[in-house]
Amino acid sequence: MEVQRDRGLMTSGSIPKRIFWFSVPLLLGNLFQQLYNAVDSAIVGRFVGKEALAAVGSSMSMINLVVSLFMGIAIGGTVCVSQYYGARDKEGLHHAIHTIAAFSLVAGVLMSILGVVLSKQLLIAMGTPDEVLEYSTLYFNIFFGGALPLVVYNMGSGLLRAVGDSKRPLYYLIVSSILNIIFDLLFVAVFHWGIAGAAIATVLAQGISAVLVVRVLITTHEDYRLIPKDIRFYGRQLKNIISVGLPSGIQNAVVSFSNVFVQSSINSFGTLAMAGCGAYMKVDGFVLLPVMSFSMAMTTFTGQNMGAGNYERVKKGIKTGACMSMGTVIIIVLFLQVAAEPILSIFSTDPEVVAIGIQMMHVLSVGYILVALSHALAGALRGAGLTKVPMVVMIGCWCVLRILWIKYVGKPMERLDVVLMGYPVTWLCSAVIMLIYIAKVDWIHYYEKHLK
Repeated sequence: MEVQRDRGLMTSGSIPKRIFWFSVPLLLGNLFQQLYNAVDSAIVGRFVGKEALAAVGSSMSMINLVVSLFMGIAIGGTVCVSQYYGARDKEGLHHAIHTIAAFSLVAGVLMSILGVVLSKQLLIAMGTPDEVLEYSTLYFNIFFGGALPLVVYNMGSGLLRAVGDSKRPLYYLIVSSILNIIFDLLFVAVFHWGIAGAAIATVLAQGISAVLVVRVLITTHEDYRLIPKDIRFYGRQLKNIISVGLPSGIQNAVVSFSNVFVQSSINSFGTLAMAGCGAYMKVDGFVLLPVMSFSMAMTTFTGQNMGAGNYERVKKGIKTGACMSMGTVIIIVLFLQVAAEPILSIFSTDPEVVAIGIQMMHVLSVGYILVALSHALAGALRGAGLTKVPMVVMIGCWCVLRILWIKYVGKPMERLDVVLMGYPVTWLCSAVIMLIYIAKVDWIHYYEKHLK
């Protein structure tokens, strides 16, 4: 049994191999997740119309705002679990697992209530055009009506990744993604349920993935087994989870708000701009797959090794993970530059929509390597429990600076490409600041003194 547990530990062995093989299932899982998100848009764009495609695109920025708050707090749980696991603290691990389970149940219910009650008002505040508002509100309400399985799956898969198991969340996500595509085709193309069919398909797929991940947590014989009767809030673990996770939750929510602000500015250019940018954002999701995968790998790698006291291994891992993430992104961006038009044509046959998507791709693609660097460093700091640092940097750069750019540069010039330049400009700022912090500040000493 002990040998089996060691397979999930990242505290020994080749650093590049540990990070790579942990990241591959994450990358594939994110790929499938992005795939069925893209299928939603492709099917809606082709079988319902550009207004519905614009509605899906504009809804996602607001959906991400609500989801990111709770998912950011969940990061605190996975960090605590990875540190307990690396230190082989069975009691702390057990309490953390069940505190996170209790939190996910409460968060899922709250997310449904907030999403459904506030949906139309929030979309109106974003300046969503009248011809899109009805579609967006319907999609929003159905999506958040099924928010509980979304939270449960993400919490459960996060727990498995924290103990080094990135494969089973992948398997369950593949099953869910395939079923989502089948449901999409059935509900939208065959039953003609429109945008409601796409939302229902997503909710059903999320429900299936949640059932699968909860089943493995309940039936496992490992130390991270989930025992339903033990699900409750444990004081010490809840305090640790909130102190580590709340900054990430605030960061994610505030940065997502800035994206809502950007989306509102895009909305002012009309339905075509909304549809074109909505189509490209699906492509953008694919570019960011390795970025998010390596970032999550860095969080687990750093958390386990900090818990085990392997500080030199942590430093080497940060350099390795950042280089692997940036190298992968460069390859993907080069491919997108060549294949932009045929890829965007998957989402819409309207040449004007495709042209706007290509414009957005050219503006953003050069900055993705900066995103890769920022997320790799932020993932490592979160693994060490230092979530306030990336929170301050991301809020300052990706929110405050981005909003100032839109307000004082983008809007006065009334050009879509200038509005979109707010992304690479703020990515550059965050990458430089994070790099200086990692290199110059003795953050490992701070961890030993205050967080260990």
